[in-house]
This record gives sequence, C-alpha cells and structure tokens, in this order.
Amino acid sequence: MRRADRLFQIVQLIRGRRLSTAQFLAQRLEVSERTIYRDVAELMVQGVPIDGEAGVGYRMRAGFDLPPLMFTHEEAQALVASVRIAQPRLDAALAAQAENALSKILAVLPVAARAAAESLAVYAPPIEFDPGTRARLEPLRLAAEARRKVRLNYRDLKDSESQRTVRPLGCFYWGAVWTLAAWCEARTEFRSFRVDRIQTLQVLDDTFRDEPGKTLPDLFRQTQAEMGHRANGISL
Repeated sequence: MRRADRLFQIVQLIRGRRLSTAQFLAQRLEVSERTIYRDVAELMVQGVPIDGEAGVGYRMRAGFDLPPLMFTHEEAQALVASVRIAQPRLDAALAAQAENALSKILAVLPVAARAAAESLAVYAPPIEFDPGTRARLEPLRLAAEARRKVRLNYRDLKDSESQRTVRPLGCFYWGAVWTLAAWCEARTEFRSFRVDRIQTLQVLDDTFRDEPGKTLPDLFRQTQAEMGHRANGISL
C-alpha cells in the first residue's frame, strides 16, 4: 500500500471510531505501531484535527469531514451482501432502514459498480421468526440505546415463570434465536434472556448509567475470562 493510501485509510479508521489505538490501526493496516506513530504525526502536521497520543489512542475532533467517497465494486458488493443477510433477521423497523440506506448507496454508484453489486451471487433465505420475537426486538433495542430499564415476564426453558427488572445491554443473534444480554437487578449479575421466551415486556421510565462491573464491555471481559478458564480446564 502506498503511503498516501495508508494515510487516507488512517483518517477513515480514526473518524469512524470513538477511540483508535495504534495497535488497532497497525493490525488493520498490517504495519508496525512505529509506522502508525509516524503517519499520525505527519497527518497532524498537515492540519488533520486528530487528538490523542501514542500509548493512549486517537480520535478525530468534531466537525472534520472528507469529500463524499465512491465505493469500489468489492465494497459495494460487501454492502449488498451485508443487507441481504441481515435484513431477514432484524426487527421490521431496522430492516426497513437497512433497505433505505442500501437504496441510497446504490443510487449514487456508477453504472458498472451498481451492476456488480446488484448481481452479487450471495443470498439469504427468509427466516420464519416467531411474530412475538420480531415485535419485541425493536423495543428492546431502543431501550438498550436509551439506557432505559425493562420489566420482563419471562419463562425459562423449564417453564418456570419470573418477573425481572433488567438493564438491557444488547441484542444478540445466534443463528437460531435472539437473546437479550442484560444486568438483572434481582440476581445482581449478568443474565441472558431468550427473546422468544419473554412473555411480556414493559420499557420503564427509569434510566440507568454505566457503572463499573455492569456494562457490556464488562460482560465481554467476564465471558472471555470464563472461556479462558474452561480452555485451561479450570472449573469456576
């Protein structure tokens, strides 16, 4: 990759994330961290408004933008593939927005790139979701984004029913079912709830803030630690 292309890619990566470490940038661009340090310093000298420092991370100051970019044939095909695969698995509102976004992208592509994207030989068959699952996905997703607590009436795999007040953290698709990852206030620990087994839900007015030990990154770290213990034959 030419240095000019690499500098452009660094700008794209940094402005697309809240914080980008040199390690992340180096891995993505397949260069050394020392090269990233030099390139970012050069971009700063050229006036690109990057905040941060080596060893901490970089972010783009608000208001910076580049002229509209054109997608390559391969990038356009990747977008089409992503929407085709994801759309049948999303809640109705998000699926519609995905279709709208893809239409806007295809509309501005050159004829050749658009033809290549639309003729992509990758398809995803429709999925017959339980109507209740699809209906519950949107309020759960929006509650997680708005940091609003949710009250669930839940039936587990043993058909035991319970009522929980949870902090929704994210919705996860596992190829067959959707689950809600949440902090359960009754159990004071992370819990996963199958969306198809939620009987009723109520999004509450109560909001929550990120607290140490109760966030989605905390859940990821806990899960990774448990997987590491299992791999090493350690019982928790």
